Amino acid sequence: MTIIFSAPVQTSIGGRHHAEAAAGNSAAAERAIDALRDALAGTGQHDKILLRAAAGAGKSHALVRMVNQALQHPQCSRVGITAFANKQVFPLAGRLGDELGPENVCLFVARDRRSDVPPDVMSKVTIAVSTSEIPSTAQVVLGTSHKLGAFGERGRLFNHLGAATNGERIFDVLMVDEAWQLALHRFNAVEGLAPVVVGVGDVGQLPPLDPGQNPWRGDPGYNPFRAWPTAFEDLPTTFVVDLPAVWRPTAEQLPLWRAFYSDWDELDCVAAPGDRTIELPALSEDAADVWSAVATGRPTLLEVDGLDEPDAADIDPPLLAVVEELLLELLEGGFTVVERRYDGVGQPQDEVRVDSGAPSGDPLIVILATRNQAVDDAAEIAERLCEKLSLPDGVIQASTVDSWQGQTNRLTVGIHPLSGASKLDDFNSAFGRLAVTCTRATHGLLMVARAGLDDLLDAAPPRPGTPFGEPGPRSLPRQTHQRILEAFARGTWQRDQEEES
Repeated sequence: MTIIFSAPVQTSIGGRHHAEAAAGNSAAAERAIDALRDALAGTGQHDKILLRAAAGAGKSHALVRMVNQALQHPQCSRVGITAFANKQVFPLAGRLGDELGPENVCLFVARDRRSDVPPDVMSKVTIAVSTSEIPSTAQVVLGTSHKLGAFGERGRLFNHLGAATNGERIFDVLMVDEAWQLALHRFNAVEGLAPVVVGVGDVGQLPPLDPGQNPWRGDPGYNPFRAWPTAFEDLPTTFVVDLPAVWRPTAEQLPLWRAFYSDWDELDCVAAPGDRTIELPALSEDAADVWSAVATGRPTLLEVDGLDEPDAADIDPPLLAVVEELLLELLEGGFTVVERRYDGVGQPQDEVRVDSGAPSGDPLIVILATRNQAVDDAAEIAERLCEKLSLPDGVIQASTVDSWQGQTNRLTVGIHPLSGASKLDDFNSAFGRLAVTCTRATHGLLMVARAGLDDLLDAAPPRPGTPFGEPGPRSLPRQTHQRILEAFARGTWQRDQEEES
């Protein structure tokens, strides 16, 4: 049978692309840099600067630029950089090593994590596993909040390095990468390392804890487990600016990005229509319908009806069998992703082609699911396909959504977190979990679910919390789910017992 995909309700992508779109990010970063210069000079009122980004906005590029500008200021001789996880710190260390040289960039890492440092990063930085190994001449020191904020570490750093130009603190500026993933109680351990703090991050990824919850029994406005910027962003001493463009998605995906960042004044896409394409092999009718929809660049939702019952909402072999069937056809024939590269200001450059038989760069296909059991089943699919088709590394893998945040891939096959659910709960309807699933791909997004999402949302009761009976914007209640679904091209595959067998 033919699977017909209805067009998304939301289709407007705007007219600003390439350098015109990227210029908005440059202007926003320059405003943050101006605020940082004023803070260093003592002429500004801000001691915290927050550079908010959507997924794929190029925030790491902006952070590196701010580090360079800070070090050129006469009142800055040493910058500290921290984040929650090593996987966030390591690539940033490599980029700064390229910019400043290994003698000026020190990666401060736990001894048992030294072997995790990628070889290409290790060659670009100085590695220190103890405080005494940090070069006194290092201009930038990077470490996780657990490393830089360890008990007694502040004293050891001060005794070894002394004060920076400010005369009192170890660093003149502390940069926090992926700031909205760092809990307030972890930030408290590192805040005093510098008089000025810059937080850069994606506000749509998973926070340490849903900000709608507050287990703290004291001040209801305080939550030590909440992402730390939420405690400061409304203060007059905090400067906040948004990056208004994204580099990662296809232009056709932009309405979906806007659905997650609905309160932003503007959001543009550097990629223009046609900049990224997928060349498909010959496929059977059903597979051709699905992958042709994905190849348009538009977010695509495939709902499957007529399946056998799942073992549980998060243990669904019949649905994953459909995913495997679709992937087998795509990979058996081989496909090619084509992408336009851009220079640092968004001007189009040459075109790059990557074939599934010889992958390079970001993974070609990643299967994402929210629950561990579903990911284990998806990982088995990836292993079977790799073995059956002798696929090289970099073609396909599976991951939990939580582990894949901050990563990029060409095609995402996501299992919708509400697939097979009987109700909206705090886990399956979390804003960040669905946002991460939907914002990893540079070329195509295929979301797969059992049929019935609309019925589930129509029947879901409202929740208290706002005048409209729905909770805050980060909880993904019924109305927000419905708005996001409007950004997808949607089709239903009616399966019968013969097809399943």
